[in-house]
Amino acid sequence: MTRHGSVIGLSEQGKADYLRLHAAVWPGVLAQISDCNIRNYSIFLKEPENLLFSFFEYHGADFAGDMARMAADLVTQEWWALNKPLQQPLDTRKDGEWWAEMTEIFHHD
Repeated sequence: MTRHGSVIGLSEQGKADYLRLHAAVWPGVLAQISDCNIRNYSIFLKEPENLLFSFFEYHGADFAGDMARMAADLVTQEWWALNKPLQQPLDTRKDGEWWAEMTEIFHHD
């Protein structure tokens, strides 16, 4: 199992829509997340900065393959199309990232 954390901005104008969408995530999106070996997935909001922090545990053997499979899923693509305009990626993110990946520096069970 590997733990993953990432961060992205949330536009003030899009915040209400983002919160509404995530109060009732589509069942197909949730199923795809589980099918791609993601567990213990949470998104946190830091206000007033409007930063979103995502955390999940990956329990599979092929992270890149599972993420490619998720990206190919039509329901997930529709979900992302609704959410992406509400988000504000960090200027400091790496090439190819939408959410900026974070490095785990401490963990305690």
